[in-house]
Amino acid sequence: MQLLDLTLPDPEMNLALDESLLVAAEEGAGGEVLRFWEQPAYAVVVGSGGSVVIDVNLSACAAAGVPVLRRASGGGTVLLGPGCLCFSLVLSYDHAPGLNEIPASNRYILARVLSALKPVATASVEGTSDLAVSGVKFSGNAQQRKRKFFLHHGTLLCGFDLALVAKYLNAPERQPDYRRDRPHGDFITNLPARPEEVKQLLINEWRPEGDYAPVPLARAHALVADKYSRAEWNRRR
Repeated sequence: MQLLDLTLPDPEMNLALDESLLVAAEEGAGGEVLRFWEQPAYAVVVGSGGSVVIDVNLSACAAAGVPVLRRASGGGTVLLGPGCLCFSLVLSYDHAPGLNEIPASNRYILARVLSALKPVATASVEGTSDLAVSGVKFSGNAQQRKRKFFLHHGTLLCGFDLALVAKYLNAPERQPDYRRDRPHGDFITNLPARPEEVKQLLINEWRPEGDYAPVPLARAHALVADKYSRAEWNRRR
């Protein structure tokens, strides 16, 4: 596994780079990687099957110039921006037993993330793939899968402006049972740690060896042109 600590200027490219890392591994042009990125400006990102109309306050986003995009993995709708650390793992199914099954792979990865975060939080897995402290969420996770490799990416709130979530996101179409219809402000929290500290904790857990290269930027640009910049993808539901 190699390390890639790289945030690109716009959210379309950041989403496209995650998918490009997966495709590169699948095609033999890359391998396992741990990536960190932190979107410099706010952006709403809907899961592959999510509803823009239901989950997103489109008028508020339009008024503030907040883009609304769709990723290729599943999961719920999120607001990205400063203080929301994104981590991405591209893993081979041979990395550990059971990774070919989504529930088992979630358990494996999230157990390791929880172990890494022990110095700053006593947390647990809630719902399908959330991480929470005392039932209050600080991390959501999702996956995209190919034949030999899969992408697992997640968010970790570390100093995020939580009030903005209720401004730009509606109550979600689907909610985990543990949410119990709580509004956004009562449901999410920040880790008591800085993003750089959390990065180091995850690096200590996953132990990447060396920096990832070459970065598949040309592939990412192509994915932006073909998918992530197109309304028929981002607003398809």
